[in-house]
Amino acid sequence: MQTSVMAMKSYRFQAELFVRDYFLTDPFVPYTSVLCGIFMCKMAYDLTQLISSFYFKGYASLTKIQRIEWNNRGMSSAHAVFITTMSLYLVFFSDLFSDHREGLVTVRSSNLSTFVLGVSIGYFISDIAMIFWLYPLLGGMEYVFHHLLSLCGISYAMLAGEAQVYTYMLLISEATTPGVNLRWFLDTAGMKRTNAYLINGVLMFFAWLVARILLFVYLFYHIYLHYDQVEQMHTFGYLLTFVVPSVLAIMNLIWFSKILKGLKKQLAKRQ
Repeated sequence: MQTSVMAMKSYRFQAELFVRDYFLTDPFVPYTSVLCGIFMCKMAYDLTQLISSFYFKGYASLTKIQRIEWNNRGMSSAHAVFITTMSLYLVFFSDLFSDHREGLVTVRSSNLSTFVLGVSIGYFISDIAMIFWLYPLLGGMEYVFHHLLSLCGISYAMLAGEAQVYTYMLLISEATTPGVNLRWFLDTAGMKRTNAYLINGVLMFFAWLVARILLFVYLFYHIYLHYDQVEQMHTFGYLLTFVVPSVLAIMNLIWFSKILKGLKKQLAKRQ
């Protein structure tokens, strides 16, 4: 028994050394993190398929395309939970982007922050590959544009180490993704007339308002307060800091208006 415990501790120690000396070594972080992101997406996709086939009786009766989208949405929900948690931690709870630290907040990064961005890039690569593969069944041109814009901004922040604070603020908006996916799950499962569908719509409205409207107001306010630091960035990074949030904010407002219109229509039917 004691020998097995010692062996487990030894394996754990070796694994920690491997992660520290290889995966989190500066030159390898961008590459290994993207590969990890793609691998995690594959795992999430397969786990969604496995769990759904066991615990959701209607899964087998779905069409092939519906099952692919079902699994894809499980994958995107897993990424959303991961990236939202890490983004909230890095922006609001860690001291990486704190104003109390010395140096420009716009050029701060760490191995952890770079690694997490790489994982997110791995997700966007995986998802856009599936969108192109089945286009337009998994999403139209607006999804392609959204993903390409996200890939451009996240890749620059990861490789250049600039504007990571604003990249993570944008990624917090992924908090709305599980709610959007759950709405599709409920609709596909024939539960559109249930209370669960209505509650999901209400929660989605407030989540979108906070994570994709008010958060963007805070982001632009942060840029305003730190503009003297923003203008010291490279020209491409400076442009991305304004272009990416502005375009995404417009898209968020358009989608928010559709959510509000759908919620009003649903509430009217209940009266």
